[in-house]
Amino acid sequence: MAQKRSGVGTRGGAAPGADAGVGAVSQSRIGNWALVGGLALLTVLVVFLDVRTGNDLRVVPLLVVVPALASVYCSLRQTIWIAVWITTVVVGFRVGADGTFWDFVFGIGFAVLACALGVAACAARIRHATEMARLRSAAVTLQRQILRPLPVGTGHVIAHGLYEPIEEDRFVGGDIYEVVESPYGTRVIIGDVQGKGLAAIGAGFAAIAAFREAAIREPTLTGVVEALEAAVVRHNAFSAQTGEAERFVTALVLGFDEGGRVEAVNCGHLPPRLLHDGRSSAVTLHRTYVPLGLAGLSQEIRTTESFDFPPGATLLVVTDGVTEARDIAGAFYPLDERIRAWAGHGPRELLDALHVDLGEFSGGVRRDDIAALALLRTSADDGRRPAVPGAAVPGDAAPDGADSGAAVLGDTAEAGEAQWRTAAV
Repeated sequence: MAQKRSGVGTRGGAAPGADAGVGAVSQSRIGNWALVGGLALLTVLVVFLDVRTGNDLRVVPLLVVVPALASVYCSLRQTIWIAVWITTVVVGFRVGADGTFWDFVFGIGFAVLACALGVAACAARIRHATEMARLRSAAVTLQRQILRPLPVGTGHVIAHGLYEPIEEDRFVGGDIYEVVESPYGTRVIIGDVQGKGLAAIGAGFAAIAAFREAAIREPTLTGVVEALEAAVVRHNAFSAQTGEAERFVTALVLGFDEGGRVEAVNCGHLPPRLLHDGRSSAVTLHRTYVPLGLAGLSQEIRTTESFDFPPGATLLVVTDGVTEARDIAGAFYPLDERIRAWAGHGPRELLDALHVDLGEFSGGVRRDDIAALALLRTSADDGRRPAVPGAAVPGDAAPDGADSGAAVLGDTAEAGEAQWRTAAV
């Protein structure tokens, strides 16, 4: 069965800024003019001290430590330039200094060796940093390839998204989301895989792949959740065979149909927030079940519950990267308090405000992925799919490639909208 989506998504094979991140590691943290001025001032100061102390204490040879310091902060070209300059200064002073021939040879040899080691250290630092940047970019690109481009429009909701993966290799997480239109309505999942690293991404991919298939195949939302549970258990069994740690997945699974209510199954995830008529409130879900992958530890049978979702309302669902963001004093991000001020915003403006405010609150320091979906309730009385307002912006979506078989089809000339058709997994 195929499903058709309208919307604009960011397309590309790499995470935005990935190439720039790899290239930035070879850049200097010090400007050329500042470096020239500082080096000239240091040389004049050392030469002055050397002249004042005379033969009792030779200070100029101490300049050989400068290339070693430069290797930490400067580019390779700047470090080479500094090494040549320091070698020239030291050699010049050794030529005019008193001493035997072997004093001259050993002094010059030591200066050349120290400067060469500084250059080699700089080259090694840049090579290692470049390799790490490529690994981080590959991990982030893999995350983005798993997830669907947003915004996405269906017959029931328009889904806008905010996704900010962290690019430190040991902190790479497994936040997931998906929106699928099926014969039984629109199904939405947002979740977070336990742990960090590439193994967490693998568990997230297993859950996403299972959701894309089950959302179309299963007539009930509990059937979708059962399929997700089985997929995570199978993934954990394979992980155990390969020596990887088992993972669980917290998830919130939602179902939208033609009525004004939403079905929900909460598997250990954060509850949604409802914004309507200029007010915001946390949706009360009375049942919270164990995360996916842990059903064998509980005797509870997962069931659905429902809540009102009137037309024109926005449902905000987030991962714990939002609620567990901390400020400089260690306080958690007050999500409910902040979104009250944005209750009158549209879904895109809401996510933009959240993104900016999170950055200011945490001072730009993050230790987890950030994922959020803003789902706008729509009505499709005329049988036409709602148009997605606005174009995607950076941070609005992951690049294309989340589904196999994704293709872009032209809509009618009157509508002029891009159509996304995705075959079921």
